[in-house]
Amino acid sequence: MKKIAIYALLLLPLTMSCRKEKTNWDSDWVAPIVNDTLTFKNLVNDSTLTINGSGFYELDLTRTIIDFGIEKFIAIPDTTIVQDFNVGGSLNITPGFSIVNQVEEHTLNLEGIQLKKIRVSNGSIRLKVFNPIETIAFFTVQLPGVSKNGVPFIENYQAPAGTSSAPGIATAVLDLSGYDIDLTGVNGGEFNILQSKLQVTSDPNGPSVMLNAQDVFKVEAAFEDIKIDYARGYFGNLSISDTTDYLLEPLANLVAGTIDLPSSDIQIEVINGLKVGAKATITLVKNTNYTGNTVSLSAPQIGTPVFLDPATGSWSTLVNSTEVLAFDQTNSNVEQYLENLGKKHTLGYKIELNPWGNVSGGWNEIFPNSRLKVRIKAQMPLAVGADGLTLRDTFDFNVAQNQNVTHIESGELVLNATNAIPISAGATLFLMDDAGNIIHTVTGTSTIKSAKLGVIDPSDNLQKMNSEVSFVLTEAMILDLDLIKKVAVQVELNTPNPSSGLNEMMSIPAGAFMAVKLKARFKLRAVL
Repeated sequence: MKKIAIYALLLLPLTMSCRKEKTNWDSDWVAPIVNDTLTFKNLVNDSTLTINGSGFYELDLTRTIIDFGIEKFIAIPDTTIVQDFNVGGSLNITPGFSIVNQVEEHTLNLEGIQLKKIRVSNGSIRLKVFNPIETIAFFTVQLPGVSKNGVPFIENYQAPAGTSSAPGIATAVLDLSGYDIDLTGVNGGEFNILQSKLQVTSDPNGPSVMLNAQDVFKVEAAFEDIKIDYARGYFGNLSISDTTDYLLEPLANLVAGTIDLPSSDIQIEVINGLKVGAKATITLVKNTNYTGNTVSLSAPQIGTPVFLDPATGSWSTLVNSTEVLAFDQTNSNVEQYLENLGKKHTLGYKIELNPWGNVSGGWNEIFPNSRLKVRIKAQMPLAVGADGLTLRDTFDFNVAQNQNVTHIESGELVLNATNAIPISAGATLFLMDDAGNIIHTVTGTSTIKSAKLGVIDPSDNLQKMNSEVSFVLTEAMILDLDLIKKVAVQVELNTPNPSSGLNEMMSIPAGAFMAVKLKARFKLRAVL
């Protein structure tokens, strides 16, 4: 009898198929989607988050906003120096005859900067020699004052025979990285001077030739893409002014609500690693939040210049000079500035080198590790008072749904959370079409409750609270799944006091976390 029953069950769908009627099966499915633990160390880097002596987190929001090196202040333009000479008449050139030209000086155009010495970190020199005589010529090219590890720059080339109208040419490209260049000229008291010296020798094994007045020996030395990492001289009364923006990405998704932060201050450090006196002015500090509201930091120090002494020391002993601008509750609107929750911050600045002129006697110096920086520092306890603070983020969504085949009949998303953070969170889903129009809104059946409503776990001494939140998908939502192309997740954060229910500032204990498990429960209908 059991076999007969089994055979009957197996034949049932075939029988129904013969009658051309569809067979439907309903089945329940549970699919895990997310199993994760969110901690504050997931959100910030280790240098941002510290723990105080009371066991609570503190924030160190130090950011370097400006960081300039030598390339910002001194640029060596591509420069070609040319040295040529002739004998000014006719001369019989015998084999091995040598002609030596005097050292020539060539001035770099550096627009008010007076350099005495530089070191090349990257760049090249493209050499080309021209031979106008009808025998091979050997060129010795010297660049006095240019050396590497104490070895002077001397290069030898062989140029083929040529004529005055079609000289023989030899070329080479040399790497100048690591070369020191003395720019003080032949007498050692000048600046921005490159030197060159040329010696030409006719082929010892070649014929005698005549050298005429129109025959010109020439060397071209093209300095290209020169970058330097050391300079000495007078860098001029250079002035740089600009604004720079930086973003706090986590605040870009805020859409509503307010936040209360503990009293704190902001410091702006201006750090001078150049052996150059300077004047710095912070001209503007402002931030703009999610509503477009802008708050400018207002204080006497904004717009008032500070004077920076030159750094001291040398290559490995360089000591920066630093000036600090402090903004607190007594001299500024710093609390209003911070609580604006700006996602975009703008800093305006003006920096002037050598505001008093050439008082160093040409001994300004910039070393490879010399930097001029502006750094913003804000240190505060990680204590937050949130009142309807709302964040929203949007994700792409695509589920094909056909009522004539296997499809979702009903379902819900279920979120289980263990919360050790003293913040409650209510979540809402917005189901949208491709244009971002909201088709349906799904509100969680409850909130993720604050850890303050839970009990202390002796294993880690953290107060914890468990919550379960469901997002029920109605029949209308299921029928519209084909139309839904985006899902916006909106979370409203609050910090309620368990006794009063009022939102208050809450300190975040070290190790605080929220463990979440998100699963989908669907009823599928199979249509055959």
